[in-house]
Amino acid sequence: MQADAIIVGGGPCGLSAAIALEEIGLKPIVIEKGNIVNSIYNYPTHQQFFSTSEKLEIGNVPFVIEQRKPKRNQALSYYREVVKRKKLTVHAFEKVLVVEKQENGSFVVRSKKQNDEEQTYETPYVIIATGYYDHPNYMGVQGEDLDKVLHYFKEAHPYFDRDVVVIGGKNSAVDAALELEKVGARVTVLYRGSEYSSSIKPWILPEFEALVRHEKVKMEFNAKVIEIKEQSLIYEVNGEQKEIANDFVFAMTGYHPDHSFLTKMGVGIEEETGRPLFNPETMETNVNGIFISGVIAAGNNANEIFIENGRFHGGLIANEIMNRNKKWD
Repeated sequence: MQADAIIVGGGPCGLSAAIALEEIGLKPIVIEKGNIVNSIYNYPTHQQFFSTSEKLEIGNVPFVIEQRKPKRNQALSYYREVVKRKKLTVHAFEKVLVVEKQENGSFVVRSKKQNDEEQTYETPYVIIATGYYDHPNYMGVQGEDLDKVLHYFKEAHPYFDRDVVVIGGKNSAVDAALELEKVGARVTVLYRGSEYSSSIKPWILPEFEALVRHEKVKMEFNAKVIEIKEQSLIYEVNGEQKEIANDFVFAMTGYHPDHSFLTKMGVGIEEETGRPLFNPETMETNVNGIFISGVIAAGNNANEIFIENGRFHGGLIANEIMNRNKKWD
C-alpha cells in the first residue's frame, strides 16, 4: 500500500502532525497500536491535566470546557471529535513491527493488525510519534515481576481495605496515594528523595502533607526498596531495614522511550540524554526522511516536552517536507 507519509503513534502530537501534513496536500496514514490518544485513555480515570484546554488544542479545533483545566474524559472526547472533523486516516489496533529504508530512499513499513494479518506500506516519509508511556522504568529488585506490582494507576476502588505501597514521590505517586487513601486503602509511600519533589502540583501538595501529618498516609523519605514478597515488602531507610505487610505495589517510577525501535531504523541516540539525533528546526532525524514528533524528542527527560509544545512539531515537519518538494517541482 502506498502512502504519502506514515505516522507511527496516534497521540495528540501524532494527530497534530497528520493534520499539518494534510494542510500541505499530503494524505498521511496514522498507525496506532491501540486507539487514538491511547496514552490518555490509560491515564487514571479521575486525571486532570496540568495544561489549560486551549494549550491542548490541535488543528485549530477549539477545546471548549467550563473549567480551565480539562479532565481525562473531556480530552478523550475532544480528540475523537478532532479526528472526525479532520477526517484523518487512522489505522487503529495495528502495531508497526519494522521500518526499513530502501535503496531508492523510500521506506517500507511492516505492521500487524489485531487479527494478526500483516500489512506492508511504502512511503517517502515516516514520522515517529510514539511517546514512551508504554515503557516503565524498572527498579531491578527481586519480586518486581510479581502480579501484585503495577506500573500504572487507573482507579482506587479495588484496593479498599488493602495494604498498598506506592513507590515514587512525584505527581503520579502522590496522586495515586491520595486516591487510594480516599477509598480506605492503608497507604505507605516510599520515596528515595529526602524531601517533597518540587514538581508536585502546588494545589495537591498541601492535601497530601495534611494526610501524612495526621498519619492517614505513611511517608518514608530516603527509602530504597530491597525486595517485594507475596505478602510483604522490604525496604531500607538510612541503613535501617524494614518489612511491612503488603498486598499491592504501585511502582510509579516513570517511563522511558523505546530506543531499540529507533535504533533499528538507524536513528542515533545521545548516550547521556537519551535524545534521538534530530534537527530541532525540522524534527528530522539523522536518517533522511524519518522525523520525530512529541515527547519522544525529549529523550529521558519526560518533563521537557508535553502536548502543549509537542503539538507544534507537526508544523515544522510539514514545512520541511513542503520546502523539499518545492525544490523538486
